[in-house]
Amino acid sequence: MKIIYLDFAATTPVDARVLEKMSACMTIDGIFANPASQHAYGNIAREYVEWARVQVADYLHATPEEIIWTSGATESNNLALKGAAWLSQKRGKHLITMKTEHKSVLDSCQHLEKEGFAVTYLQPDERGVLVIEELIKALRPDTILVSIMHVNNETGVVQPIAEIADILHKRGILFHVDAAQSIGKIPLNLDQLLIPLVSLSAHKVYGPKGIGALYVRKKPRTRVMPLIHGGGHEQGMRSGTLPTHQIVGMGEAYAIAAVEQEVESKRITHLRQQLLSQLEPLNHLITKNTPVGQAVPHIISLRIKNTIAKMMLEQLPELALSTASACQGKGSDGSYVLRAMGLTDAEIQSAIRISLGRFTVEDDITRATHAFKKYLLPT
Repeated sequence: MKIIYLDFAATTPVDARVLEKMSACMTIDGIFANPASQHAYGNIAREYVEWARVQVADYLHATPEEIIWTSGATESNNLALKGAAWLSQKRGKHLITMKTEHKSVLDSCQHLEKEGFAVTYLQPDERGVLVIEELIKALRPDTILVSIMHVNNETGVVQPIAEIADILHKRGILFHVDAAQSIGKIPLNLDQLLIPLVSLSAHKVYGPKGIGALYVRKKPRTRVMPLIHGGGHEQGMRSGTLPTHQIVGMGEAYAIAAVEQEVESKRITHLRQQLLSQLEPLNHLITKNTPVGQAVPHIISLRIKNTIAKMMLEQLPELALSTASACQGKGSDGSYVLRAMGLTDAEIQSAIRISLGRFTVEDDITRATHAFKKYLLPT
């Protein structure tokens, strides 16, 4: 039985083109050396690392010096929030975020609260979208940082980061954006958006796990206090031996995304329409949690009437999809994102997340919708 993978928001397979570049950086015959070494091998490895930095920066319309390598978007979120808060606390100790943010943002905020910082957690509207007026009302003289993700990992909803960036820039307040889910899906031009801090991931965009980056704007100059101390790598903001093969993989993944993003998004928009069309016989049972007009086409959250989604998926082992984000964790009481949007416990328990990607084909959609119909409309 071939399993149909519809969980690309949780992670993506490494693109074969990315793997080819990575494999050249791991053995004695390749570029295996420590990029910090001063000999010839190290110099070549350093050149590979710096080219990958250029590739990531080019995707963002940024400069290579603004890319700080980390182990992934979770570390980047921790570094951005804690590092910026610690460094800016003389100006104030108030932060703002949303109840629908990734766990690594919410948990970082809760950690900072234990250290004496104050955090305001904004409620989204029923679509999961930030209410700009609520953000403005929440701003205080001691607000130093606002953290809002670009694309929600459960619903695919896109937040109005350009408008937020303009408001905060005029007030001199730092803005952090978790862009793990937006890379490769929608443009993010940091030459046009005055956003000081952006968290990035590789494994959400067909690169390897275990590598990410934090964009730290140079003009106006932004700094963060390091979480990890050691050899002073990455401009002193993130020490640790750089994993050349992973960094090269991330760079190549971003370079591919820059070229293919527009065409790929159109193809996935078509697949989403095919999905929704084929689910029409179930419309009396299905409600969309995702506001399709305000979301990327790659992610859609649905709830199914009178159904416990977890039990349904156990009966459909040929489908690999989620009831909530992978970061939700075992033993949780359902999606906190959907709860923040106003859904009841019963509605949350009936929700599934379908996420499409580069390797999704029309036959996957047809087979998946057939499985749903067979389960929900038994003969």
